[in-house]
Amino acid sequence: MSEKVLPELSLDALKSGDRDEFARLVDAYSGPIYRLAMKMLGDGQDAEDVLQNTFLNAFKHIRSFEGRSTLATWLYRIAANEALMMIRKQRPETTLTDTSLEDDEGEDYSPVQFVDWCCLPEDELLSSEARSRLDRAIQRLPERLRIVFILRDLEGLSIQETSQALDLSQTAVKTCLLRARLNLREQLSSYYGERLQDRSKQK
Repeated sequence: MSEKVLPELSLDALKSGDRDEFARLVDAYSGPIYRLAMKMLGDGQDAEDVLQNTFLNAFKHIRSFEGRSTLATWLYRIAANEALMMIRKQRPETTLTDTSLEDDEGEDYSPVQFVDWCCLPEDELLSSEARSRLDRAIQRLPERLRIVFILRDLEGLSIQETSQALDLSQTAVKTCLLRARLNLREQLSSYYGERLQDRSKQK
């Protein structure tokens, strides 16, 4: 996401405390922030809490925003931190740092099964059942992989924007993204493999 979503938004007005301008900010970014929180936490009430806290923090700290990243990236960073704080309350061992990523570099993220589903028709790839399977697979990703995948592949942030939002190096973001994609591909290989077998039987 980039500032072109709402190009007329005035940072000066936001910093001066213009409530109408802040209301427009909330209106522009509520959807993406809620989606991020919902996919991170899987709970509607928790996602609402993250949404509310994100904008409360943004309103409180907007005057200190220096513009080193886009306003959207800054909001994503606040939301990601809020979501991770909730996760840490349940699982204190959860971390999201370059060091924590280096610690498990030895883990094997190569798919055990790898099904090529390029031959499936688009309606099957985009069916409600397929989307539901993908959503469940995303929820099963480790937090550090899930949040990178959501920001980069679902919300469309660049590698640089994702690294800024999560305070990670671009190398760490690329590593997480690769691992997340391989993990998801393996999770979905069984499902799409069955679809391909069904289509072969019908021929």
